[in-house]
Amino acid sequence: MNDQSNSLSRRRLLVGAAAASAALTAVSPAAAQAAPSGASAQAAPSTAPAQPLVARDRIATARLLATGVGPGAARFQADFHERLAAWLAFWSANSPPSWGTPVEVVGEVAPTGDALTLHSVRVRRGEDLADGFTAARLDAAHRATEASLHHHFPAVRRLPDGTLRVRDGSAAFTGSPDQLAFVAGACRELWGLTAGDWRDRANAALARAGHRLDVASRSGWAAFTRTSLRLGLRTETYQ
Repeated sequence: MNDQSNSLSRRRLLVGAAAASAALTAVSPAAAQAAPSGASAQAAPSTAPAQPLVARDRIATARLLATGVGPGAARFQADFHERLAAWLAFWSANSPPSWGTPVEVVGEVAPTGDALTLHSVRVRRGEDLADGFTAARLDAAHRATEASLHHHFPAVRRLPDGTLRVRDGSAAFTGSPDQLAFVAGACRELWGLTAGDWRDRANAALARAGHRLDVASRSGWAAFTRTSLRLGLRTETYQ
């Protein structure tokens, strides 16, 4: 696959996923003003009907494979599937130019359709398939992929076998144990920072990347996860 076709494929993936992401996060001012608040809001019963799960055999353009089973459709909550597509486009757009658009995602979807346990992401490199991320290899690309998931989702857990379990929701810094463990690991393994507490180290990493931000802020968390992804996949060095 040549660089021009790689660039075009990535652009299509990114544009499509960005549109899906924008649709998820857009809220009309009128709807926001009409929303109830306080005790009356808590007392009001929910009238929104339960949304049926949707069957999908791909995430963006990548085939979905279940571990030990192979390709097949899984049942997702629609919003979660769209967020996963936006995440995969983001991961791909920040990967090395020699990597093609992801062609396979290996993992299991929870029965509720709102969580994924990720085992690997396979890309095309020349004529062959290669693991851009694999749970079995705890390297910089592993920590980088974890960063990319934290960039898009509020709950990401690194399991003992190296798989990454992600749950649906809008990305935010919450200070959860999983997030703090990720920050400490990324600072140590990607940035080479071990002195000071987690916040000082993360802010030092942000300063090295040219950002005067606090990692615990919305913009700081987005910048830290994005730069950690690029550093781990070796598309930036931040010297």
